[in-house]
Amino acid sequence: MKLHVLFATSEIAPWVKTGGLGDVAAALPPALRAARIDVRVLLPYYPALAAAFPEAPVVAELSGLGGRLPTARLREATTAEGTPLLLLDCPVCYDRPGNPYLSNAGKEWTDNAIRFGLLSRGAALLGSDASPLSWRPRIVHCNDWQTSLAAAYLHFHNGVRARSIITVHNLAFQGLFGRTTLAEIGLPESAWAIAGAEYYGYLSFLKSGLYYGDWITTVSPSYATEICTDADGMGLDGLLRQRSARLSGILNGIDTVQWNPATDPNIAARYDIAKISTKARNKAALQRRLGLEVRNDLPLFGVVSRLTEQKGLDLLPILAEKLMAMPAQLAVLGSGARELEEAFSAMAADYPLSISASIGFDEGLSHLIEAGADVFLMPSRFEPCGLNQMYSLRYGTPPIVRATGGLADTVVDCNPATLANGTANGFVFSTATPEALWESMLRSAVAWHQPPVWRRLQRNGMARDSSWAKPALQYADLYRRLDLLATLAATPPGQLLSA
Repeated sequence: MKLHVLFATSEIAPWVKTGGLGDVAAALPPALRAARIDVRVLLPYYPALAAAFPEAPVVAELSGLGGRLPTARLREATTAEGTPLLLLDCPVCYDRPGNPYLSNAGKEWTDNAIRFGLLSRGAALLGSDASPLSWRPRIVHCNDWQTSLAAAYLHFHNGVRARSIITVHNLAFQGLFGRTTLAEIGLPESAWAIAGAEYYGYLSFLKSGLYYGDWITTVSPSYATEICTDADGMGLDGLLRQRSARLSGILNGIDTVQWNPATDPNIAARYDIAKISTKARNKAALQRRLGLEVRNDLPLFGVVSRLTEQKGLDLLPILAEKLMAMPAQLAVLGSGARELEEAFSAMAADYPLSISASIGFDEGLSHLIEAGADVFLMPSRFEPCGLNQMYSLRYGTPPIVRATGGLADTVVDCNPATLANGTANGFVFSTATPEALWESMLRSAVAWHQPPVWRRLQRNGMARDSSWAKPALQYADLYRRLDLLATLAATPPGQLLSA
């Protein structure tokens, strides 16, 4: 019998996506289903999903959820890939413009605690013997603060319940709300404790999941280690160290259908590991599209990212003059901190034939940058997993990364030893300084001017298996182990002995 798992998320690509969670929610469930897990995805019935599935039938009504949580209807739909969706329909909470968390003006919705308290409460209800559905999950898999409160609701449920897993995609976002929120979302007063949901005078959705969840995962092994330290634990390292026996790091995969240079409709010329030379046509197409001088005698560095300090992109404008003297070109796509948007726009204005800054996001252009750039830049100060470095490897675009989180787990620095043993696939530096970044950029330029070395780097990266197949099997194994532990815990000792 297939194990039933409810995957609770606040995002799913392509309809609702602000970061990596949306990509994970789109790609992991189909991979889990291929690994014989009966997974269904619970998320809000946002306008984009209402437009995609306007005829999704109502299968249940969720009411009497506690506190100020409103009544909601539950709809069912199925993606084109065959993944079943459970859509939480509550117009007062989810039928609004903007992204899931912010208005069009960039302000957080003032009722986010209610909105995501409702999503978490719905997940917990479906994972309990009070569920209105005949399909009952044995595991509720929560993702980030927006659904992690489900673990607390399940903990306080007085009946049969599913086990809970909370995956931390980024510990920096914790879902902090005021003291009165506890009653508003229907949690008992006993949850307000250091050994509970309270966090320095706030109610923390994320801490609730970390404390009450039956298991914790993060999106890379290195990040699982880093978040247990004072430096990267975001104030939760003590709790995470306490729970380290139930903490795992499972490296994300990528959607290898959507991100495949051999079939990608967004690029100018398709290619694979046997025809890497065709990649050069994408470089020329990218240069023409961005108004850069069309040249094949210098390296083109690419960036697709949120423009924030976390991503280490404040290190790059300092290097503009050195980059021009190298010489090299730079193509940037992203948005974020206004000062960084302005800094990259100023660089492009100063060097219009060599630097391009596209402020905003364009899915097609992001693919063309991955295919057309020679080198991809990800100098992140911290990076729980990162996906773009894996896209870059798959597209034969060796990445430059800082040694942190999933970047450290996927990119192997190019040096004589790693070139000799066939593992080198990019360039890695340790300290988040302009000097360290520049040294790696220089090393990459030297290697780029040596075609045999560069081809080896490209082939090593393109040969890496970055699919969801292995991570899905790791999650499936974790689900089954957790379910077995729950079964053993619920079985009287006498029955275990007689068995």
